[in-house]
Amino acid sequence: MTRQDAITQAHEYADSGALLADVRRRVAYMTVSAEPWGEAHTRRYFEEEIRPVLDRMGFSVRVQENPTSPGHPFLFAVREEPESELTVLTYGHADVQPPQEGQWDEGLSPWDLTVDGDRWYGRGTADNKGQHSVNLAVLAQVLEQRQGRLGYTLKLLLESGEEVGSPGLEAICAEYAEELSADVFIGSDGPRSLAESPTLFLGARGMSMLRLEADLRETSYHSGNWGGVLANAGTVLAAAISSLVDGRGRIQVEGLLPPAIPQSVRDAVAALDIATGPSDPPLSAGWGEPELSPAERLFAWNTLEVVDFLTGDPGNSVGAIPGKAVATLQLRFVVGTDEERICDRVREHLVAAGLDSVEVTEVARMSATRLDPDNPWVEWATDSLEKTTGKELALLPNLGGSLPNRAFADVLGLPTLWVPHSYPGCAQHAPNEHQLASLSREAMGMMAGLFWDLGGEDSLR
Repeated sequence: MTRQDAITQAHEYADSGALLADVRRRVAYMTVSAEPWGEAHTRRYFEEEIRPVLDRMGFSVRVQENPTSPGHPFLFAVREEPESELTVLTYGHADVQPPQEGQWDEGLSPWDLTVDGDRWYGRGTADNKGQHSVNLAVLAQVLEQRQGRLGYTLKLLLESGEEVGSPGLEAICAEYAEELSADVFIGSDGPRSLAESPTLFLGARGMSMLRLEADLRETSYHSGNWGGVLANAGTVLAAAISSLVDGRGRIQVEGLLPPAIPQSVRDAVAALDIATGPSDPPLSAGWGEPELSPAERLFAWNTLEVVDFLTGDPGNSVGAIPGKAVATLQLRFVVGTDEERICDRVREHLVAAGLDSVEVTEVARMSATRLDPDNPWVEWATDSLEKTTGKELALLPNLGGSLPNRAFADVLGLPTLWVPHSYPGCAQHAPNEHQLASLSREAMGMMAGLFWDLGGEDSLR
């Protein structure tokens, strides 16, 4: 049996409809982590859907309770090959975003997978059930081709709270660090850079969600009777925001910026073209740091976005001076940013600007991670994926979005390789979420080659 046999069999699995059947079954489980009722669906998903698949491959499996968030359990699985020198940790998440029922296009349902041409619609198809379904199916093909051996020990961690910030993930990795120890981490989540471009990313930008509030008085007052003598909460908050980020999306606070972009990161993103597809918005001319390329702005720099801003009653406007205004800003940041001081830096800046009436609270945070593109595992994975596809790989030092990669990169201390099986236009977290059948088929072959090569003589041991 050969590497190509494993790739061919993986493609045949996709072509036969077996992968579609796997994803269809799994989409039907309403594993919404933001809702209390989602826990029961998650436990059924682990026991009815995932455990039997792993049992057939010879894994030992258990459900591990969450030490900090009891409604979001984990699934631990390990397939030991004691004579092997290499151990690999892989990951996925069973939970999905809320269904947004009633907002999907006519004929589509979040819990009933619908095929329309190349698109498979359903909640979790792209994020993350479709992606870990590819990897689980491929492992079975490689095991069959290798006559029941992988050539390495494989560990799997499935969580059920990724969509609500991965509560307990870092704690569980710290508590069970020895059990989860490995030589390398390989996971699949997030999108490729482009649908047609096989992609490898090495970490993720961090995220700090900041709530800004100007609470000047309990009620609003007539703008004709009080205009010019009462401070307007909306005006104050607008001034605060514009002092943090200007009208072209450029961060104005030095303490919120990263250090210089490392040369290895510049080299990695130099070849990336941030193109857009038919359903994507065109890039905004003149937006962001002018000295940086679009790829550097997206993958190697920090951005501060206003994600909501409310003052008064926009649905029922009246001629009154609002006493309160609130906005949420999201800082996406790269490695090197002083994340522990983000909130303090914003407060200090606003006080210095005479806007100390604006209260600042950090409501959520996820850390930034990035494996150095010069790490030997990066070259190894790039060679494997390019050998399978015959395409040049898109190498991202980190994803533009955020993932709980710190648990693996920092808590467990592993080199982290992410091979995504989705694409930017997949409607992740939105109505009409979908995965592409053609991309999934290509992913089956890519992962077959990757999992095969891990057991070969050229893997890093």
